[in-house]
Amino acid sequence: MSEQKTIYTAGTWRSAASGAAREILDPADASVLAVVAEGGTADVDAAVRAARAAFDGGPWPGTPVAARAALLRRTADLLERDRERIGLLESRDAGKTLEEGRVDVDCVVDAFRYFADLVIGEGAGRVVDAGSPDVHSVVVHEPVGVCALITPWNYPLLQASWKIAPALAAGNTFVLKPSEITPLSTVALVELLAEAGLPAGVANLVTGAGDPVGARLAAHPDVDLVSFTGGLTSGTKVMRAAADTVKKVALELGGKNPNVVFADACATEEGFDTAVDQALNAAFMHSGQVCSAGSRLILEESLRERFVAELARRAEKIRIGRGTDPGVECGPLVSAAQLERTESYVASALAEGAVLRAGGERPEGPGYFYRPTVLDRCHRSMRVVREEVFGPVLTVETFRTENEAVALANDTEYGLAGGVWTADQGRARRVAGRLRHGTVWINDFHPYLPQAEWGGFGKSGIGRELGPSGLAEYRETKHVYQNLAPRPVRWFAG
Repeated sequence: MSEQKTIYTAGTWRSAASGAAREILDPADASVLAVVAEGGTADVDAAVRAARAAFDGGPWPGTPVAARAALLRRTADLLERDRERIGLLESRDAGKTLEEGRVDVDCVVDAFRYFADLVIGEGAGRVVDAGSPDVHSVVVHEPVGVCALITPWNYPLLQASWKIAPALAAGNTFVLKPSEITPLSTVALVELLAEAGLPAGVANLVTGAGDPVGARLAAHPDVDLVSFTGGLTSGTKVMRAAADTVKKVALELGGKNPNVVFADACATEEGFDTAVDQALNAAFMHSGQVCSAGSRLILEESLRERFVAELARRAEKIRIGRGTDPGVECGPLVSAAQLERTESYVASALAEGAVLRAGGERPEGPGYFYRPTVLDRCHRSMRVVREEVFGPVLTVETFRTENEAVALANDTEYGLAGGVWTADQGRARRVAGRLRHGTVWINDFHPYLPQAEWGGFGKSGIGRELGPSGLAEYRETKHVYQNLAPRPVRWFAG
């Protein structure tokens, strides 16, 4: 299979300067999907130079807001045109079902259109009353400059859009580094940006490993902002590398997310069915490879036996297989390493006293598959409860009081998202208000809105994506104070 040129610098597609390449594997059978350029430090430096030149001397930062918004909308239209092709690419590369791939494309379209609408609807700045008719004082927002955008392997297309759309809307240039495991849909997105008419040098792409590509971007003196989505360990390295140049940093580092179910939510058969169904959805969407996965089910004690029995019964019936095959509900894990990681967490949980109720094994055959797994009788001292697994593994803990439920849900170093299930609206608001998580769902799990901020507390990161705050991440705030009637101050006698 011939190499695809996947390094995009100053409007030109290239191979790596070193000539190195990497095979991209299909996680359903470990066959080779593509061969892409394996970039290095020289490629990063060239991409940053192009982005710097495009920001400092190119037209994009000064392009009228209406024209920037129009380009975002053209990109959204092209994504709609290519929905099936890119959805299929995302499914095969990341292992998710084809329908999930299609939905991801739809969500990317929504993000581009949201930021186009947001930036076009803004005023020219915030006028500040200086207390004098002779002073005009205004606060304006300007682009940060050159942005390094580093994205994860689980939602490569979606996470790229959450960074690219606001970065472009604000007038920045960027260098994008997708995960070396799943770069293919990101390459396709950059191709569409070029087709939409984005000037050369504004968007740059370097495919390759976190070290050296991501590391060089985080430390590069000509990068003004680094936005990283990924694991906690890598995120702390990015933050350290960025410190020497005091660049802006935004981090989304995952979570260990509680899904709290009170008994009153299951008082009816419909309520019980919905809560079980949503617990499956929370934990096993995209084989659990979701930063906001509801991997910690926290049940009121009186529900345990019936709820876990039904949960396990349904988990055993989840149809796993290649994401593009009809009827498949759960695809493979993304890599052999992720499969081994998941197996190690389940093994440690069983050694620490967890009770296996469903799954817990690989199915026969090729690919990186693991059966959806339910672990009962879990407690907070277990690794599987404390640490992010990023696999189809659901742990079950129980509580007796509302205070105990909140304490369990907050007993994590992360704080990305959580769910609360109850028929008591007062309780719903109380518990949601006490949870230390960036997103709290009440009687639901997983939906997000492009107009609402996304991000976490604690070690889930710093900063926010989406919403007005997501645009603000890519801007600097400037105060312009104009004296309309200047005169001598006479502070010094002379």
